[in-house]
Amino acid sequence: MPYQAPVSEYQFIFDQVVPLAPVVANECFSEATQDLTDAVLNECGKMCDTVMAPLQRPGDLHPAKLENGVVRTPPGFADGYAAIAESGWVGISATPEHGGMGLPMALNTAMHDMMCGACISLNLCPLLSQGQIEALEHHANADLQALYLPKLISGEWTGTMNLTEPHAGSDVGALSSKAEPQADGSYKISGQKIFITWGEHDVAENICHLVLARLPGAKPGPKGISLFLVPKFIPNADGSLGARNDLRCVSLEHKLGIHGSPTAVMEFSGATGWLVGEEHNGMACMFTMMNNARLAVGMQGVGVAEGAYQHALAYAMDRKQGRAPIADGTGTIIDHADVRRMLAQMKADIFAARSIGVACAIAIDMAKATGDTDWQARAALLTPIAKSFGSDTGVAVADLGVQIHGGMGFVEETAAAQYLRDARITPIYEGTNGIQSMDLVARKMMDGGAAAFALMDDMEALASASNSDLAKAVLAAIAQLRATTQWVVAQELNERFAGSVAYQKAFARVLGGYFHLVASMSGQAKRQRLARVYINSLLPEAASLCAQAQAGAADLYALELDDFAA
Repeated sequence: MPYQAPVSEYQFIFDQVVPLAPVVANECFSEATQDLTDAVLNECGKMCDTVMAPLQRPGDLHPAKLENGVVRTPPGFADGYAAIAESGWVGISATPEHGGMGLPMALNTAMHDMMCGACISLNLCPLLSQGQIEALEHHANADLQALYLPKLISGEWTGTMNLTEPHAGSDVGALSSKAEPQADGSYKISGQKIFITWGEHDVAENICHLVLARLPGAKPGPKGISLFLVPKFIPNADGSLGARNDLRCVSLEHKLGIHGSPTAVMEFSGATGWLVGEEHNGMACMFTMMNNARLAVGMQGVGVAEGAYQHALAYAMDRKQGRAPIADGTGTIIDHADVRRMLAQMKADIFAARSIGVACAIAIDMAKATGDTDWQARAALLTPIAKSFGSDTGVAVADLGVQIHGGMGFVEETAAAQYLRDARITPIYEGTNGIQSMDLVARKMMDGGAAAFALMDDMEALASASNSDLAKAVLAAIAQLRATTQWVVAQELNERFAGSVAYQKAFARVLGGYFHLVASMSGQAKRQRLARVYINSLLPEAASLCAQAQAGAADLYALELDDFAA
């Protein structure tokens, strides 16, 4: 499955649309010069094109398997992971103190986009390790950091996140896994966890599990949960592997997509673990990992969308069908208006979602570099939008990719459907997109909408500098979003929740229009043409979404339960 990483697209975005320069101007990121950034993007792109992309199709056709208690990953995955680890990509944003590169989250975000476009199933392994690295950097004690971080950052060991239980999905506070204190300061962890991405595999020598569990006498609900680090093999003081721990993979899920990624059911039977952070503060520690993981999941969607788009474009440029409606056309189906409509929407939405993700990453970097509360608020505001719109875009673009293939898209041999199957999980995990929208209109609006209004102010300031028809359309959309936000913050929570998904989508649509406008102001003709497609054809959806957002909950709760019956 041919793939070309969007290196030049990121160079353009970092230069013209969501500049990386303000991040690099801070001392902690000063090494991320233009030369280094270009080198990172180019080297990552080469690895994606030559090492990871060839594993995309085999990973689907030869899924991970559990055999006699051992998980076997698809052919080539071990070598592919080794290439990722040996090149230092696992530690791209980790602290140099323990062997990381210390580069901005914006570059990490670009890396995940490109790697997921090449092979999302394989990329999930280093992605989870990065989340664990961040959680340990923020919350683990010095001894745990010294023992585990160098191995995780180098990729010698991998990390997982164990939250979900059969009876406790989105309601993590309902979990029942137990932790028993031991005399030596360790804990015995018992319980079952499900949906554990890369929970067991054969690509690295040790697997380190972050596990949520309850201590004796802990309060019910989220406030009684603690976080523990539970390795597959208990390391010796020098980092060498010691005894096998009391944990095992009891089964692998049979999934719709991402077949190459082993999704494990893990059983902990008095396994030895160590407390991370304070007792009963596990949710706060885990959210350090989850918040940036949500951005990464949004970029997974963008990456899969890029792969699906490239696959569909190649087909449209080759497939001959029907009479060409234009005299100077190619003679292939790309000459047809409806195929052009689908390809244009795919490309325009990918650019919008990618730019939103980069804007979120830049805000995270600026918050880290400056400690400024306004940047922290912007990063928090953009996170649910980036996750939801990126993942929704992955599904929508992959779906259009199947449509462009016509009947052949429904035939597995063309591989068009794999992108759709792979992308479908992204609106679900790391908090469903409905939960993201509830977070957006609740927690992220506890400031009365201040962070949202500040972002709109910035967009209006730039758009007002242009008298173009595109700028006027964007300004009108921002004004409508502002009025809708004012309505949202004036409502009770359940009224907000009823229209939260529509509000979240409207916000993303407007942000997309803004970023396309900025791109068009670069003077590049191709950027102007694509911006016109988005702003004229897709941005108008924001108006109907704003209306949906303000519909309230009354109509939903007026329905009787019998009304839902067949």
